[in-house]
Amino acid sequence: MENNKIESRVYYTLPDEAVLIRQEVFVNEQGFKEEFDSTDKEAVHIVLFDGNVPVATCRFFKDNEEDTYIIGRVAVINAYRGQNLGSFILEKACQLIKEAGGKKICLHSQKRVKDFYEKQGYCMYGDEDLDEGCPHVWLYKEI
Repeated sequence: MENNKIESRVYYTLPDEAVLIRQEVFVNEQGFKEEFDSTDKEAVHIVLFDGNVPVATCRFFKDNEEDTYIIGRVAVINAYRGQNLGSFILEKACQLIKEAGGKKICLHSQKRVKDFYEKQGYCMYGDEDLDEGCPHVWLYKEI
């Protein structure tokens, strides 16, 4: 990561900072309408901060499949893209999932950013589907 002053914080409820980032990225920029759901109540949320400014977030939760977790809602605000924050937050989530006994991570990615996840070691599986009209694919990684 290029930016040494970035700090990560972990939350067990959906923090306001994650709401702000997801609202900006997924709702305002990308036009998703159903951004927040009941999974937010059971997920672990990670937020990256530049000082006091929240700049990236993701969530993860245990899947029904044994030792499997799902990462989702990975978002970096526009001004901080290109600084490896997406990779950094995925590494942090992976570390926490390993500590919780996870052995496999799945994620439902927008198809347009699938290459980013493949560079992080994820492999595509299953068929493409639509989430609010946006093409998505499933990817996984053994840890």
